[in-house]
Amino acid sequence: MQVAAIIVAAGRGTRAGGALPKQWQQLHGASVLSRSITAFRRHPQIDEIILVLHPDDIAAGRGARLPADRIVAGGATRQASVLAGLTACDAQIQQVLIHDGARPLIRPALIDRVLAGLTTHQGAAPALPVTDTLWHGEDHKVVGLQARDGLFRAQTPQGFHRAPLLQAHQNSTAEATDDVSVARAAGLDVAIVAGDEDNIKITAPNDFERAAQLMRGNMDIRCGNGYDVHRFGPGDHIWLCGVQIPHGRGLQGHSDADVGMHAVTDALYGALGMGDIGQHFPPSDPQWKGAASYIFLEHAARLSAENGFQISNIDCTLVCEWPKIGPHQDAMKNALADILGIGADRISVKATTSERLGFTGREEGIAALATATLVKP
Repeated sequence: MQVAAIIVAAGRGTRAGGALPKQWQQLHGASVLSRSITAFRRHPQIDEIILVLHPDDIAAGRGARLPADRIVAGGATRQASVLAGLTACDAQIQQVLIHDGARPLIRPALIDRVLAGLTTHQGAAPALPVTDTLWHGEDHKVVGLQARDGLFRAQTPQGFHRAPLLQAHQNSTAEATDDVSVARAAGLDVAIVAGDEDNIKITAPNDFERAAQLMRGNMDIRCGNGYDVHRFGPGDHIWLCGVQIPHGRGLQGHSDADVGMHAVTDALYGALGMGDIGQHFPPSDPQWKGAASYIFLEHAARLSAENGFQISNIDCTLVCEWPKIGPHQDAMKNALADILGIGADRISVKATTSERLGFTGREEGIAALATATLVKP
């Protein structure tokens, strides 16, 4: 374990407007903070993610199932929050990337450039050269010019070797605007690497629309459908969407015959263009006899993440006369959410009858239909 990403999101972000701090507001179906963290979670060189939140947001952060390894409380200043993150890192961490939680459009290539800079320097940070003419102003009038030669607009993530940066923060007495300032005050050398114009920081209300426009140009959205059927046979319970329900008969199948979970799994495979359950877990293979269906769903979710996709939402419909699904809907949504790593509010489980028509109407079995949407930012 060598590299940790410390995502700093302990501020209140009031300039961005809205009822919530900017990092908790939605951007194309996911919070700004979730998108910032996920970019690092997907990077193959990031071993640990530390999320630094305002103390009032700790419970919300844990409830949101954010893809961080550890959540710690920040301090009254950004420096105090970064120090909390540095202290919380695993002892084996040698390098850290410190990133603003309000920069949700960070790309892998930029992370690569920062890490490459750390091979030859104690620190490395992305920046963009200033190209606009700079003025000095007073009372809404131009009173002078500022030479722009050698000036850069700083971005994050800012990368450092952990030990010297930790010592720099512990010894710092002056308030700094970023970690490069702390590092420079301690005498550390910091390389400038090429930044990214799209790596914007959400600060003002119109930044949300700008970020959404940038995302629309790069997003890959996939939709998949799943359908499954299992017949009734001997038994005293059935499994539906990860919930065991007492019933006068059981559903028959090579695995545990969770027809709802099978449909959801196939919907994910379909969105990925990767076949179906039978292709990945052949019923001819005896090792899957009686297997729990969450194994299949976890595999589909893992393939989604490995291919760079976020699960945006799941919609599952169960077709049966009995049992009644309503009393179990919340438990089913929560079970699927735990396996998929998304909020239960992004999952729908509902039921309908077939008006006593067909095999479901004759109570010979249960059918399930599911739709899954995947998004690659």
